[in-house]
Amino acid sequence: MIETKHETEVMSQYRLVRSHSAEICAPLSAEDSMLQPVVFVSPMKWHLAHTTWFFEEMILKPSLPGYRQFHPDFVKLFNSYYNTVGKPFNRDQRGQISRPTLKEVLAYRSHVDTHIEQMFNDTVSQELNELLVLGLNHEQQHQELMLTDLKYSFAINPTYPVYKEGGIGIDAETTTKGWLNINGGIYDIGHDGVGFCYDNELSSHKVYLHDFEISQDLVTNAEYLQFVQDGGYENFRHWLDDGWAWKQTNRISAPLYWEKLDGEWQHYTLGGLQRLNPNAPVTHLSYYEANAYAAWKGCRLPTEFEWEVASKQFDWGERWEWTNSAYLPYPGFEISEGAVGEYNGKFMSNQMVLRGGSIATPKGHSRHTYRNFFQPELRWQYNGIRLAK
Repeated sequence: MIETKHETEVMSQYRLVRSHSAEICAPLSAEDSMLQPVVFVSPMKWHLAHTTWFFEEMILKPSLPGYRQFHPDFVKLFNSYYNTVGKPFNRDQRGQISRPTLKEVLAYRSHVDTHIEQMFNDTVSQELNELLVLGLNHEQQHQELMLTDLKYSFAINPTYPVYKEGGIGIDAETTTKGWLNINGGIYDIGHDGVGFCYDNELSSHKVYLHDFEISQDLVTNAEYLQFVQDGGYENFRHWLDDGWAWKQTNRISAPLYWEKLDGEWQHYTLGGLQRLNPNAPVTHLSYYEANAYAAWKGCRLPTEFEWEVASKQFDWGERWEWTNSAYLPYPGFEISEGAVGEYNGKFMSNQMVLRGGSIATPKGHSRHTYRNFFQPELRWQYNGIRLAK
């Protein structure tokens, strides 16, 4: 992972990224920052502390002479999954950490920021510079999680809390552009090594693709509503067996956050409960739902390689787009030594790849080769559908 920016540019980006996390939390109370209704959601306070822990543990403690950690217990509380560093705290109990307080966590962030500034005022090695850039991209990932975790946590409240007026932005309405025809052939896949990337985007390699078509448009709420009204959730023929069992067990009958009130479909947003916009891209769908919809339409989901090749010819970034590709290593993929090696490689099992980005993704964070990944039943992210055939 190579980053070509000079240290001063990187530090400017550091300040922007760190301040954005604080901006996300600005409308929230200390009580809001503790919410964790399910295991896959983390409290806002934990996100603030964990992203700070990353800089302290990976950079300051091993590389800044004389550095004194903010608090020795924080390594026990805010390690997410790095077994190299120690025993991670139970993920499903993060919401029970009332101490340290939110005020203390904010002081922790300030402490670490001061020492990072001190350290990077001097010339540092390329390796440290790359670690800092990795830490910034890591925090941007958590910034998206902060918004989606908060949305899930607020959504269980029957009073439909408003995070802030307008939520996090207005969905771009989909206009019909039709299908792209992509010729079969050998294509380059993966990151070319220029600028930052995660290790799971390496190494660049060639794949053969058959002729295919891919929609230039994301599936809209109105289009998905036709699937709902046609009994798509009741017809097992559209569903993978795992997906059908998931749907039956969890009594799923519509996308997450959809509610039919007084005969009208509405959905919960971070701006409160709103009428469903028929022309906005549908979102908060599991892989199972996306795959079932595609089958109902007589289409399929694109592979991640088809998506990457075609994505230079259509607009993307409104929704994370489910692909039909399992999350697996590319040829030549290597797991790095130490804790950084735990970032991606050990999760290459039982997960599906999503491509693109969403309205919650920080600006400039995603790229054509970016590989997001989640278990097929998860749908609390801003996930959507692009069809292929």
